[in-house]
Amino acid sequence: MKKDVHIGNLILHELNTQRRSASWLAEQLSCDRTNVYKIFKKKDIDTQLLLRVSRILGKDFFSVYTDLIRERE
Repeated sequence: MKKDVHIGNLILHELNTQRRSASWLAEQLSCDRTNVYKIFKKKDIDTQLLLRVSRILGKDFFSVYTDLIRERE
């Protein structure tokens, strides 16, 4: 079974769950808020950026991909 992951949507969902703003995430990432909105629109992002976002939000976004790998086994 093939599943598509839209990591930007997952990041946005987690940010909303934590009741944090895009401005807050931009400050944590040391970037402009418009860049954070671009992240939300991306289906995939660079692994270094994903690592930073995972650490900032305290959520292992890599596990989404690990779960997909395990589904194939």
